[in-house]
Amino acid sequence: MARAALGVGVRELATLAGVSAMTVTRFENGHSGGSPETLAAIQRALEAAGVEFIPENGGGPGVRLKKRD
Repeated sequence: MARAALGVGVRELATLAGVSAMTVTRFENGHSGGSPETLAAIQRALEAAGVEFIPENGGGPGVRLKKRD
C-alpha cells in the first residue's frame, strides 16, 4: 500500500532499500515475512520517500503520505 501511494515500482523500492526486487515481491505477496533487517531497510526507504506508518488505533495499522511543508 505504501509503495502504491508513492507511485514507486518494485525495482525502485528495492534499490532504495538495498534489497533485491524479488525480496520486495515475495514480501508483498506474503510468501516471506522478511528478516527484521530487511523489513527495517524497506521501512526506512519508504519513510525517506514520504510515507508515514500509522500504529494500530482501533481501526488497524496503516500508512499515509506525510504532509509536505
